[in-house]
Amino acid sequence: MHPVQIYDTTLRDGAQSGGISFSCEDKIKIAQYLDKMGFHYIEGGWPGSNPKDLDFFHRIRGYTMKHAKIAAFGSTRRPSVAVEDDPSVKSILDAQVPVAAIVGKSWDFHVRRALGTTLEENLSMIRETVAYLKSCGMEVVYDAEHFFDGYKANAAYALDTVKAAEEGGASTVVLCDTNGGSLPAEIAELVQVVRSRLSVPIGIHAHNDGEMAVANSLMAVQAGAVQVQGTVNGYGERCGNANLCSIIPNLTLKCGVETIPRKKLARLTEMSHFVSEVANVSPDPHRPYVGVSAFAHKGGVHVSALLKDYKTYEHIEPELVGNQRRVLVSELSGMSNLLYKYKELNLQVDQQDPEGRRILEEIKQMENQGFQFEGAEGSFVILLRKAFNGYHEPFSLEALRLITEIKENNPAYSEAIIKMKMGDRVVHTAAEGNGPVNALDNALRKALEEVYPEIRSMHLSDYKVRVLDEKDGTGATVRVHIETSNGKRSWGTVGVSQNIIEASWQALVDSVAYGLLEDDNHDTPA
Repeated sequence: MHPVQIYDTTLRDGAQSGGISFSCEDKIKIAQYLDKMGFHYIEGGWPGSNPKDLDFFHRIRGYTMKHAKIAAFGSTRRPSVAVEDDPSVKSILDAQVPVAAIVGKSWDFHVRRALGTTLEENLSMIRETVAYLKSCGMEVVYDAEHFFDGYKANAAYALDTVKAAEEGGASTVVLCDTNGGSLPAEIAELVQVVRSRLSVPIGIHAHNDGEMAVANSLMAVQAGAVQVQGTVNGYGERCGNANLCSIIPNLTLKCGVETIPRKKLARLTEMSHFVSEVANVSPDPHRPYVGVSAFAHKGGVHVSALLKDYKTYEHIEPELVGNQRRVLVSELSGMSNLLYKYKELNLQVDQQDPEGRRILEEIKQMENQGFQFEGAEGSFVILLRKAFNGYHEPFSLEALRLITEIKENNPAYSEAIIKMKMGDRVVHTAAEGNGPVNALDNALRKALEEVYPEIRSMHLSDYKVRVLDEKDGTGATVRVHIETSNGKRSWGTVGVSQNIIEASWQALVDSVAYGLLEDDNHDTPA
């Protein structure tokens, strides 16, 4: 099948997603990353809409793009305005980039109601804008807005609009499912119709309002589209845009289509998480291909088969997209889950070993009490390690006292006084915090950091409390989940108790112990 150009619009369409606001520096970082991934086009924004986007285009000229062409987005000229005098068109030229992405109306309803002009004038706007920018030396990608809805309403006119773009000299005509309501069969049929009427290459720009953006993009390629527009992680207005993190591996691995360089595919998960981090959006764990749960297995029957051959319950090898296999342990687990984890941790355990069965039952009892190890890999590993000879606790608690003082019209004050033992050494210290958990965390770190300086790189990135039996009111059992990061990796730990402080302490201790355990350069003190 023909190669497909990957056209990214994360910096414009993705920035329209609720809760996302990229700074100019953010956009430059993402553009550089996408260029290294081998993307063909990166749409930087709409220079005529805001100063930030215009600043991006001025600054990006100072960076060398090895693969990608930078595109500036804009609309056709306004009705009854000469194209060379139109402010939007001028802003595209001011961006000084090689590619112009021009959006125009395909739906007669939009032409009359949104633009307030005639159908003939709209055709002139399309044709003249494309031709003018091309005469200025730019490659012009024409985005046929609402094409599929426009075709359903007035097929002849929708086809006239894309024909006008071709006559103006567009390098690619991109059919947009702007409202995101079309179905795959409709997409395939209309792409074929347009291909039969135009000689210019066809692209697809799909939105996800019907949960079809990825499927619609794949169907468009099957029907002959040679450019796919989308965003990293599917970010975008309303329900988002077509997710390139799913489209790229589907095309490459399932359809045998050349997209980005094959060797770059192994960085896809890393790219997804990088853009999430820059966007300040928590990664969706269930996102296909790149989510942490994309290759996670929980049921005992599944894991038993997985031990024999990964293909029993995985559609690809996770390493192909830079992800990894995870086996979860819970009350649904069988012995196979534990055996997999033993192997992963290099613990030699016989399948018939009664100790393994005992640990499995203990885990199930703990889950019944409220523990949940799915998102608490750190606590689970510590639990397994403690069950075997050779595990040395890096530290132990001698005593802990927590004081919280509340005075009217004053902030609450918390102090933790702690005595810890590390080998033969005992440390007695105290620390304050803006709350009891913060004071506990600060005191624990203060007590340990001289012996374990690596603890300074660990920080709590998330803290969640779940009430497990609401009917018991303030005496209810709570589950505390902590996410910890050291800048290189992150891990979760869990604690359960009727006392929220005790539950928090359990999770805190596991988080630090696991971080020290996983540090290759760590030496336990004598």
